[in-house]
Amino acid sequence: MNAELLSHLRKITEEEREILQQHGDIRRELYTSRQEFVIDNKKLLERGHLIEIRPHTRFAHFPKHRHNYVEMIYMCCGNTTHIINDQHTITLNEGDLLFLNQNATQEILPAGENDIAVNFIILPEFFDRSLTMMERDNVLRRFLISALSQDISQINYLLFRAKHILPVQNLVENMLWTLIDKKPYTNSINQVTMGLIFMNLSVFWDTPLQDSSRTPEEDMIFYILKYIEMHYKSGSLADVSARLKLPDYQISRLLKKYTGHNFKELLQQQKLQQATYFLTNTELPVDRIMENIGYNNSSYFYRIFHNTYGCSPGEYRRK
Repeated sequence: MNAELLSHLRKITEEEREILQQHGDIRRELYTSRQEFVIDNKKLLERGHLIEIRPHTRFAHFPKHRHNYVEMIYMCCGNTTHIINDQHTITLNEGDLLFLNQNATQEILPAGENDIAVNFIILPEFFDRSLTMMERDNVLRRFLISALSQDISQINYLLFRAKHILPVQNLVENMLWTLIDKKPYTNSINQVTMGLIFMNLSVFWDTPLQDSSRTPEEDMIFYILKYIEMHYKSGSLADVSARLKLPDYQISRLLKKYTGHNFKELLQQQKLQQATYFLTNTELPVDRIMENIGYNNSSYFYRIFHNTYGCSPGEYRRK
């Protein structure tokens, strides 16, 4: 990381100075007014702002909590230990990115002076432009959409070991500089930068599967979601079953448990999301789009499209 940027983030904050002087814990009133420990974006964001950063508070145990916003944690140097959902212990090292949605619980063990992490506090509407930049649906995009809609899901965090993904490192540092300088009219720049971060992470999306803190079941779910992303046109439950060497009913049960949907529903969601992308970004006729996503029955396609979006494909394109 840039030495000047790291020097700025390393400074002892007023909160940290109080913790050191009094050998105390964090002050909950700085983060929430509720009895339940849900960190409130209104405590951390200036009015009218969609995104803010703050260095992670060191020297104290951060008790179990949730957020009413999307949090992205970037580890600048050193390491921090996080307990997610009471069961997954994750150590963030330099260059790592951790995404948490509103349903994830988090506990953080005390960090030392040289363990520098930055928390991005992000409101849902900030992602409007960023998400449109992701041309293909994938696990990261689906995770973010689920987080922004506050959909209850047991897959509610993603970890990327991104130290060696140079474009991501550069983009995160660019955003940090912009948010620290607080120059006016930079919101659009930050939204586009976040979109580029997503696009680069999508290329390296297998990274979350390589973390040992994930259970075999969670790894399997990510594999199935990746399969649906890559094979939405002609994929089948039977093919996934053969690849994983598991019976159909077991895969169906896992999908229902972790996503709330069965394989057929997830496959249909993927097809329709691809259809909306073609409708929005190309001039392909609807019949051609239908074929490209793997449907050969136009009546069925038009019916499920209307049931999902409340209009016909042609109306969707005109809107």
